[in-house]
Amino acid sequence: MVDRSLGRVFSFSLISISLYLGISIGVIIRLGQSQRLNAATMPTKPVQFPLAIPEFTPSKTQQQTFPDTITIKAVGDIIPGTNFPNYRLPRFRDQLLPKSVRTHLQGSDILFGNFESSLTNYPYTAKDISRGQVFAFRSPPAYAQLFAEAGFNVFNMANNHAMDFGPVGFKDTMKNLQAVGIATLGHKNQILYLEANNIPVAMIGFSPYEMYNSIHNLGAAKALVAEAKKKANIVVVSMHAGAEGTGALHVKNQTEFFYGENRGNAIAFARNMIDAGADLVLGHGPHVPRAMEIYKGKIIAYSLGNFLGYRTLSTNAQTGDSMILEVKLNSAGDLVSSKIIPVRMDRQGIPHIDRSFQTVKLMRYLNNQAFPKNPVKINKKGEVVVQKKLNPS
Repeated sequence: MVDRSLGRVFSFSLISISLYLGISIGVIIRLGQSQRLNAATMPTKPVQFPLAIPEFTPSKTQQQTFPDTITIKAVGDIIPGTNFPNYRLPRFRDQLLPKSVRTHLQGSDILFGNFESSLTNYPYTAKDISRGQVFAFRSPPAYAQLFAEAGFNVFNMANNHAMDFGPVGFKDTMKNLQAVGIATLGHKNQILYLEANNIPVAMIGFSPYEMYNSIHNLGAAKALVAEAKKKANIVVVSMHAGAEGTGALHVKNQTEFFYGENRGNAIAFARNMIDAGADLVLGHGPHVPRAMEIYKGKIIAYSLGNFLGYRTLSTNAQTGDSMILEVKLNSAGDLVSSKIIPVRMDRQGIPHIDRSFQTVKLMRYLNNQAFPKNPVKINKKGEVVVQKKLNPS
């Protein structure tokens, strides 16, 4: 009897223990599943580090560094064909700048040219082209992209063709160039401020015409240069001056006239600009190369010649000789190096790199003629021989 009772008690206890263990195991399994689910769907608390980690700062060698120099490349007169008064445009605009020329235009911080056309669709010229030796040029606005792709970032507009289609054409040209990242130079009282390699640069454009900054007003010109020098390490002057054509190859220290128009005294003007604080003078307008001078350690290029004149500019004799002038200046505006990359325009006015170095030979001759006592020396590779400054002992 007792044995039976003990058996029943033992059986009941065994069942209770089994039931308890089963429930406990189920709870543990359920809890584990819940924890795994939460780990997959809920964000975990960030781990708190006991010590602050110092912020990473690059070493001097890792920090962005800039060279202490800037490279300027400059070309002369540019007319990329015209569709007025008749159609003189290439089938494809890329033909205007061959690949070899584009290659030599690369590698500069500032690529400058003198633009002598209007990028507009405006139909009415401001000139009486029925008169002899009066021309008006108009090029498609889409051509602005061609020059941007070639690397140009500054175009001078202070010349005798920027207003060929009046204020409308002038504003259209400026707008179309600026839309592709090409700054325009030469506006009245304008100082164009740029930065190249972290070096502040100022550029000012001058011409014989009162609508722009005038080469005839030396006082105002010098004041602009002095103002620019206050804010910039390097000041570059663009100068549209001098008579035109092969008869105007030789620059002289006197006032020049062309068809009765006073085109200024290029030597007097350029030297005054250097005296006022300019570090480089880039001349254009005569449509032929002219001599170079190093005046007080600064380069004056009196004319860069024609560069592109598709079926518009003469290419006969020296009017077809051209160049890409490269000038390297340090952050103080001192001349570091310079060279002439010779160019020759073909009969259609398209530029090509000149392997015969004809422009270099011409420039040597012109330098000796213009400044026989101290001509700029140019070696056979077109490199300007720069006299190094001696350190005071």
